[in-house]
Amino acid sequence: MTETLVEFEALTVRYGARIALDAASGRFVRGATGLLGPNGAGKTTLLKALLGFLPPSAGRMEAFGLSPTVAPLEVRRRIGYMPEVDAYLPDLTAVQTVAFAGELSGLPQRESMRRSHEVLQFVGLGEERYRKVETYSTGMKQKVKLATALVHDPEIVLLDEPTNGLDPAGREEMLSLIRDIVTLRGLSVVLCSHLLRDVEKVCESILVISGGAIRTQGRVEELKKLDRDWYVVRVKGETDNFVAEVRQRGAEALPGPDAWRVALPMGAPVTWIFDVAAASATQIRHLRKAEDTLEDIFLRATNHEA
Repeated sequence: MTETLVEFEALTVRYGARIALDAASGRFVRGATGLLGPNGAGKTTLLKALLGFLPPSAGRMEAFGLSPTVAPLEVRRRIGYMPEVDAYLPDLTAVQTVAFAGELSGLPQRESMRRSHEVLQFVGLGEERYRKVETYSTGMKQKVKLATALVHDPEIVLLDEPTNGLDPAGREEMLSLIRDIVTLRGLSVVLCSHLLRDVEKVCESILVISGGAIRTQGRVEELKKLDRDWYVVRVKGETDNFVAEVRQRGAEALPGPDAWRVALPMGAPVTWIFDVAAASATQIRHLRKAEDTLEDIFLRATNHEA
């Protein structure tokens, strides 16, 4: 059984009259977990509640057996946080910025400076650590934010959209660093992102959040196991008629980039799809057995909002 580091149950967080988290329940386990969801789903709100910045109006949350509301400083000492937005003070060099973050986390000044040099070397900024952060490129600023999240040697690191604004090479470099955090440094990671490919390259577990609630969660390899036969289908004719007929017969049809994914009813043979096509006056142009992907898991989890 994978160790649970953070657990929340029926957690509700409001911004005035607006509900940002709506009775959300889930957990973050040791290792790398992807927190997935569309923009505005509640991902950042969940992270801020974990850090003790947003008190819940209902429900409970525990991190390492502690309440972020009751003992926020104790919880934050064991968590590293890389925010989505830039977070640095003007005129400070990278080594000063990271050392300052270490002191804010409770490290003594000398130890904080020593750790600053170490983590900047780890993220690939050892040669540039005496430059002012404001002169850095976007990719370098992202690495500084990652270093500030690591400087106090936390148990779990929260990464909020860490590949934002990066070109393909920069994205791959950042994802490689995140993998190294888990495999080489033995830390746990929560990767908050709307980019499914980033999560799939790094994480063993996921939580999918939509509309402020957790829609699905678990290990990726387990969630990918199909409970029914799914097929990728392209038709000639009125696609809407075909999809309507599928759904009228009680089966699922999900849109893809250039085809539909259709789940056969339990026990139905593949010829069922051809029967649907005939009934809807459409012609099958392409048909193949589907292999589940993280995108499929995400679409099924959020399909109620489509």
